Amino acid sequence: MKPVALHEMLGENFFARVTAAQFNSLTKRYRNQDAAKDVSLDTLSDEQWQSYFGAFTPFPDSFKTPLALCYHGHQFGIYNPEIGDGRGFLYAQLREDTTNRLLDLGTKGSGTTPFSRSGDGRLTLKGAVREILASEYLNALSVNSCKILSVFETEEQLHRNDEPSPTRAAVLVRLSHSHIRIGSFQRLAYLNQPQEILTLARYVARYYYPDIDPESPPEALLLGLLEALIICVAEMVAGWMAAGFVHGVLNTDNFNLTGESFDYGPWRFLDKMDFNFTAAYFDREGRYAYGKQPEAALWALCRLADCFTDFVSTEPLEKILQKFYPAIQSALSAKLCWRFGVAPVSGAKEAEFVSLFFSTTTNSKINLDYLFHHFYAGFEANQILSAPEPLRPLLEVLKELPARQNQRPYYFDEPLESSLVFGETERLWAAISDSDDWSQFEKKIAAIKRYLAALKA
Repeated sequence: MKPVALHEMLGENFFARVTAAQFNSLTKRYRNQDAAKDVSLDTLSDEQWQSYFGAFTPFPDSFKTPLALCYHGHQFGIYNPEIGDGRGFLYAQLREDTTNRLLDLGTKGSGTTPFSRSGDGRLTLKGAVREILASEYLNALSVNSCKILSVFETEEQLHRNDEPSPTRAAVLVRLSHSHIRIGSFQRLAYLNQPQEILTLARYVARYYYPDIDPESPPEALLLGLLEALIICVAEMVAGWMAAGFVHGVLNTDNFNLTGESFDYGPWRFLDKMDFNFTAAYFDREGRYAYGKQPEAALWALCRLADCFTDFVSTEPLEKILQKFYPAIQSALSAKLCWRFGVAPVSGAKEAEFVSLFFSTTTNSKINLDYLFHHFYAGFEANQILSAPEPLRPLLEVLKELPARQNQRPYYFDEPLESSLVFGETERLWAAISDSDDWSQFEKKIAAIKRYLAALKA
């Protein structure tokens, strides 16, 4: 472990020092050894694990107190200056062993902060389980996502409007490459603090974008940062679209400055292609429906660009923003081919391939998980003929692309086990809720890891 304490270099204007909640009882429910190994935490004893991730004992040479970060944000299109880390905090920063990249340890359900408003600062156990499942599956599908490192169940009973209550509680720790959000810049613009915007931008460039000179003139710095983030966000959203994933709440405070997916609340995976499908029951107008996720992401990036107008004129900002849709189209084409186990198409064929994928899956109404599983690197004539007729034009195109692997992995000839459609996630939670049976959950995590291994074979 190589601990650092870099956020303190930003100054007190960027965070509030807070105290973690004290829990009378902690039961370990999840320990992610793969993620822990990335930051040399895999050798911790069970007692140390609970001390660090349940009682939040400070790491040596890292933060002496947790930091609740300050930010604002547009929530469903409406600006809200009353938000910030309301039930979580930045607990420590470490260095990733293989890349030396900075990694943040962030919490959820760790108690109230000055930004909690009327909330209790807690997380339901069901919410924690869902966060684990979403992050594990998205990571397996090569989506740039946070990783859930630890979950402890507490003895508290919580009351929620959208769950049968009282319900069980938990505290979660996630690993991500940045805790800073688009909303962090929006707050500084709202407070009319342009020099603080530059300070934060130089910090982000220094620690997250090594190809950007953090000491470059303001216009070059901010344009470079915006362009780099556009590429990262395009890659992330393309990953969601290829995964059939609906995040559910794409507010500007849910986009971080490394283009990394996180904060999995009402997420859902599509059963079949449906551009109008929404994950959140409260998204009544479908603002964040599956098919509108690219639009929502670009809208959030435009709000970041708004924060830079003290230093950059509108025209160069707009020119950079116009790169988003071409970037997402290229990334989506590559990710779809990757999911099918074939070499990527290139050039003008990217747009044609993406359009063909969406039209054929919409018309065939095929289960998406089944589609990628059954047809992975296998497009023989008998398979194509047995497929729904509207799907066959897509399979004919895929048949002409070289397989990415020399041999179709045996995993894809076995029954589909990794699917996380709504009924499956509810079944996993019911076993835990009704009889404290974690075996099905553990089996699902193991199946997802087998899927990842097959894709990397």
